[in-house]
This record gives sequence, C-alpha cells and structure tokens, in this order.
Amino acid sequence: MRRLIAALIVFAISAAVKADEPEPGFRPLFDGKSLAGWEGDEKVFRVEDGAAVAGSLKEKIAHNDFLCTKEQFGDFELRLQARLVGKGQNAGIQLRSERVPNHFEVSGYQCDMGVANGKPIWGWLYDESRRKKFLAQADADKLTQAVKTGGWNDLVIRCQGPRVQIWVNGLATVDYTEADEKIARRGLIGLQIHGGEPAEAAYRKIRVKEL
Repeated sequence: MRRLIAALIVFAISAAVKADEPEPGFRPLFDGKSLAGWEGDEKVFRVEDGAAVAGSLKEKIAHNDFLCTKEQFGDFELRLQARLVGKGQNAGIQLRSERVPNHFEVSGYQCDMGVANGKPIWGWLYDESRRKKFLAQADADKLTQAVKTGGWNDLVIRCQGPRVQIWVNGLATVDYTEADEKIARRGLIGLQIHGGEPAEAAYRKIRVKEL
C-alpha cells in the first residue's frame, strides 16, 4: 500500500509539474521572479532562471546561510524541485524552524541534500543546530538509483502532528515520528547553502498545502 501511495504521489507531482498546472489545495511560496515573501542575505541568495539560487562554483562558502519564509507553518505538505552542483555537496530544506538570534544559523528539522562519507543523504532528516544529528536515514543504494546527480530532483515533505515524511523522486526516504513533545511543531520553512567548498544550491517550483 505504501508503495502504491508513493507511486500515486510522484505521478501526480510529475504530471502537474510537466503541465505546469495547479495542484488542488497548493499555493506557491516562490514566484520565480523575486524573493518576495522570503527573508535572508540577498548577497548570498538570488533569483536565476526561475529558481532561488545560493552559493558559488568559484569561491568557498563562508558559512551556512538560509533563506526563510516570513510566514510560519505547522501541518503542511511542501513540494519543490532542488538541485545541488559543485564540490561542496551539502544543502537542505528547513522545516518547522526558527532563526538563531544574532547568528546566521537556523534551528530545526532539515531535509538534507548532498553526500556525506561517500553516501547520498538526499531526503535524510537532520536536526540543524538543535540536537545536531540525523534523526532518520534512507537506504543508500536506493537513493543512488533515485537521485538525479547535478539535476533537478522532486522533493515532497509532509509534516503532520509529530510525524515527518519525505520523498525524493517518489522514493520514500523518511517516516519519522517525534517522541519529544517539547520539539516545536510550527515554524519557518528555509532553504540552505552549506558553508565549505564551492557549490550552488537551487530551489524552484516551491508550493505548499496546509493540512
């Protein structure tokens, strides 16, 4: 049943994206032309070819940086396409997060992107600047087959109550239930570029449905 649901999700997403048709209940978070509705360092984040882009392929990234929504979200399904290129193989999407006061960091769940220790970590669930560890991981072999290295990847992230689910190109990577009732269930959505080696992270077709 889970495989059937995942297949139906990716089919619906692929059809809507290819046809550029509206998806019932979803609204755009990014207009593809400006950073309206988002806040962050505009020396780091920019708009190129309909995508929010951060980083550089020529220079090292000084530190982690984030572009965050001005709006907060609790229970929602987020759909977008993401691409990561360059030597620095790390970026991600923040969920139910908050800005760390007087710092460039953001604290909260992160849908990771990239490679770590030779393994793909696309769709893994990391706890950024909070518990600072992976909360859930996916099968590396299946991810290797699913991820389009250097290309656009379809991501679906669903947060409902204590449950967080993630799909990468239709592959279910995370089904995590939070046991700690003190962990926030509402916050910002953010886009990350990771500090380190040169890299560009790009995000487009970002839309959300509140549940």
